[in-house]
Amino acid sequence: MSLPPVSWDRMIRAVEKVRERLQRAATALERAEVPYAVVGGSAVAAWVSRVDEAAVRNTQDVDIVIRRDDLDAAKEAMAGAGFVYRRHSSGIDMFLDGPGAKARDAVHVVFAGEKVRQEYALPVPDVDESEPAPGFRVLTLEALVRMKLTSFRRKDQVHVQDLIGVGLVDESWLERLPSPLDDRLRELLEDPDG
Repeated sequence: MSLPPVSWDRMIRAVEKVRERLQRAATALERAEVPYAVVGGSAVAAWVSRVDEAAVRNTQDVDIVIRRDDLDAAKEAMAGAGFVYRRHSSGIDMFLDGPGAKARDAVHVVFAGEKVRQEYALPVPDVDESEPAPGFRVLTLEALVRMKLTSFRRKDQVHVQDLIGVGLVDESWLERLPSPLDDRLRELLEDPDG
């Protein structure tokens, strides 16, 4: 495989494209008065940046939570901003960033009050568990931590480790989390390097 040369411009542009996608999506949803909150890696980055911007980790895509009842209004709002709604074969709802975009070039959707996977202990938090950030709404820290510990995939574990690393999450959180989330957090606190 022949690779193009390493390029700072391409690296910077990749990060900028995610930021621009988040801003366009948030603006479209807010103009249409569709309640939403940013979740996933962008939400973790927003929280981490409040403490230490050098600890912020880049993310490939944008994840949002909306209420299922608002999906039609969200489709209309997002289409007006150039997004194309798709339901992926794996059951993931997303708004592709244009007709030729890939799943990585998308805004992924999870639904408030529903489990992402049937085996998950908790459903996705409601959009009411959010607060304003510059240019978008972000899930509250407590709701975000619950969501990350519920999914507990490798990248979710790393996101929680990022929150631990900047002091946003510590042992005091164990008392506020239901089982099995408290055990998952304890595991990350006891072995921060994985």
